[in-house]
Amino acid sequence: MIIRAYLRASTRDQDANRAREQLKSFAIEHGARVTTYYVENASGASIERAELQRLLAEAGEGDILLVESIDRLSRLPQPMWEALKRQIGQAGLQVVAVDLPVTHAALKPATEGTEAWLQKAVAQMLVEFMAAFSRKDYEQRRARQAQGIAEAKKAGRLRPRQPNLKLYAKIIEARKTHSIRATAQMLNTSKGTVERAQAWAREALQQEGTQV
Repeated sequence: MIIRAYLRASTRDQDANRAREQLKSFAIEHGARVTTYYVENASGASIERAELQRLLAEAGEGDILLVESIDRLSRLPQPMWEALKRQIGQAGLQVVAVDLPVTHAALKPATEGTEAWLQKAVAQMLVEFMAAFSRKDYEQRRARQAQGIAEAKKAGRLRPRQPNLKLYAKIIEARKTHSIRATAQMLNTSKGTVERAQAWAREALQQEGTQV
């Protein structure tokens, strides 16, 4: 049995590898082992995830897609979730979530009959439910966050995020000889941060020229 473990965190500030040992132990407890780990920092609300797409491309019929929970796999709106489900089905994968015991049956030898069919149907239904719940939770948290920002702005409590000047200095130096992508990889940051550092440096130079 080939088990492909997918680990995701939303931002680079979070550790996408956090659940690796949990998934490894879970597989061992079920008499199996994780064949490959796919780890990335990306939003679950986007279907454009490089490691997830690599997993789907490498998967074969009967492989297991193992996740800590369904929200690690999807916080997608319904049309995108339907598209991802089709990709998972076409790849021949079966989804197993550690926190969703009804899906664990996929790790056991295949059985036939009404009971097996019913168990699989219930598992699929609960995966659907958890995917919808994960999306709703994502939207509610985004709405609360936007509300909090609006209230903070209104009360004058919101201050601009201060740049990491030490990181920016390293970025500016690295960009003298490296591309944006290479700089981001070398300093373990995002391309957006590299671009913000460059914009900050240009603005600083302009201000310095104005003051001279």
